[in-house]
Amino acid sequence: MREMKESRIEWIGDVPKGWSCKPIRALFHENRNKNTLGTENKALQFKFGTIVPKQNFDADEDSYVAHTILKYNIVDYGTIMLNGLNLNYDFVTKRVALVKERGVITSAYIAFELNDKKHIKPDYANYLLKSYDSCAAFHNMGGGVRKILSFDELKRTLFLIPPYEEQLRITKFLDHKCAEIDSLVTDIQSQIDTLEQYKRSVITEAVTKGLNSHAEMKDSGVKWIGTMPSSWDCIRGKYILTYVQKPIREDDGVVTCFRDGEVTLRTNRREDGFTMADKEIGYQGIDVGDLVVHGMDGFAGAIGISDSRGKASPVLNVLDTKQNKRYIMYYLRSMAYGDVFVAMATGIRVRSCDLRWNKLSEFQYPVPSMQEQKEIVEYIDSLIDKTNAVIADKQQQLATLDEYKKSLIYEYVAGKKEVTA
Repeated sequence: MREMKESRIEWIGDVPKGWSCKPIRALFHENRNKNTLGTENKALQFKFGTIVPKQNFDADEDSYVAHTILKYNIVDYGTIMLNGLNLNYDFVTKRVALVKERGVITSAYIAFELNDKKHIKPDYANYLLKSYDSCAAFHNMGGGVRKILSFDELKRTLFLIPPYEEQLRITKFLDHKCAEIDSLVTDIQSQIDTLEQYKRSVITEAVTKGLNSHAEMKDSGVKWIGTMPSSWDCIRGKYILTYVQKPIREDDGVVTCFRDGEVTLRTNRREDGFTMADKEIGYQGIDVGDLVVHGMDGFAGAIGISDSRGKASPVLNVLDTKQNKRYIMYYLRSMAYGDVFVAMATGIRVRSCDLRWNKLSEFQYPVPSMQEQKEIVEYIDSLIDKTNAVIADKQQQLATLDEYKKSLIYEYVAGKKEVTA
């Protein structure tokens, strides 16, 4: 067993005797190399702990993009990126990343580089700082209301330095082990994506074709519905839906319609990270059981039945109907899944659609009998419950792999375990 010594780093404790510690300011400098002359036009972006090329970012074809890219920082292999925004979300443990190709990236992140790459390997530095972040080393740092961390504060942090040859062994080992973990993660995430798509396809099939595969069909006259059972009617929204506006109460909390279809009090999901309105102009009351369609995010599936009493921004459409509300909800979601709302968008906001009552009231809705609506809803609810249980199990697998990866990185970059081969 190796002889250990105190590191003076709270979240690391004892380290191998041959390792040293220095403040970040003695080893790194901040990158402030702005792309002022426009010499670089390959844009990079921060994505879940990695730096990847930014898609659909063509400075040669877009004058706004060309102007924006001049404000970016030029970075190259070995630059460490850190998202300095302190929020209590899971993503903060994935906010350290290593640049592996030359390009430009927004200056909203801290970019810093090693003074001497002959004595510290950038890949090791990346692993060490990721481990610091997973230990919450940066979470209480930063200034201002939003607790934004700057390099001036970061540079006082002590950095752990093993001998260079040991850095090489640690990096090689972690690259191999993390690649194995990442491969498993990719496979499991692919399975989750397939299950999510399966749920969507079942919803769309059930609300437009019914449950009887032998039913006689007819042309609905609506492109995104296609054929539907001949016993069904196709009715314009204004004849089966009612747009309601309810008064608010003094003790009402704020209700939000999320993109996963949940309509609930914000406090039931989280209390931070939301933009709060200074004045609640036009806010309306929402009751348990109300059908809600988000006017801006409905295109992405923000359509559901409220589980809470509260108040909401006027961007939410609150609807009533004598039809089965869950059936109407599922039909509207099927339109979202099929990009019907996006195809109808007339605004300039990317992948968005202003989905207000005037549009919802003019859509055609396939209307089965009330008994069929009930059976369709029960079928979809049951299938979603079963599929969600499988997805939850796979998400737990992902969480376990994520914790294992964090632990593995920490054990080796902190010298708790040694790479012997």
